[in-house]
Parts: sequence; C-alpha cells; structure tokens
Amino acid sequence: MERAVWRRMATAKVSSGLQLRLYVAGNAPNSVRAVANVRAICDQHFASGHELEIVDLLLHPRRALADGILVTPTLLKLLPLPVQRVIGDLSDTNQVLLMLASA
Repeated sequence: MERAVWRRMATAKVSSGLQLRLYVAGNAPNSVRAVANVRAICDQHFASGHELEIVDLLLHPRRALADGILVTPTLLKLLPLPVQRVIGDLSDTNQVLLMLASA
C-alpha cells in the first residue's frame, strides 16, 4: 500500500455511523486480501454510512500499541460500541458481519 492511512467517509455524519480501523502489514498477501474484502463489505452492506481507516504497521508501528494489535491483518470496529475485533483476511463475510452487528 502506498498510503499509510486511508479514510473513506460515505456520509458527512460518520460520528453516528460505523467506524472501522484495519491494521495491515504493507503489501503482504493477507493484508491486500483484507483491504479488498473490507472495502467490498463496506460498499455492499454499509454504503450509507461508514468510515474506514487503514493503517500500515510497516510505516506506523506505534499505532498498534494503543489498540493492542499483535497480528495483522486485524479489523477493529470502533463505533458503535462495544469495540470488537476480527483477525485474518476477512474472507469470511458472515463472521465479519456478525462482528459488525454485535452491540
């Protein structure tokens, strides 16, 4: 990935919508798949309101400390609470959607 942090805001009022953060490790195959999978999930299921931040730990390793990230790729659901996480390339769409729907 060329950019360390990528944000997509589907609506102006993201603060009340879905906020996600995906930690990846450069262009590793699992990271590339995770980025593609989370973008597809967001576009298909949350197009009306989401924010997706992608953080490359090869460029910003200290970002992981605050969120307790030990493995990449890791997707965090920051809002709505509670914070949830799923690890892996996010190819199991049902698992990702269950995590995103949990409250």
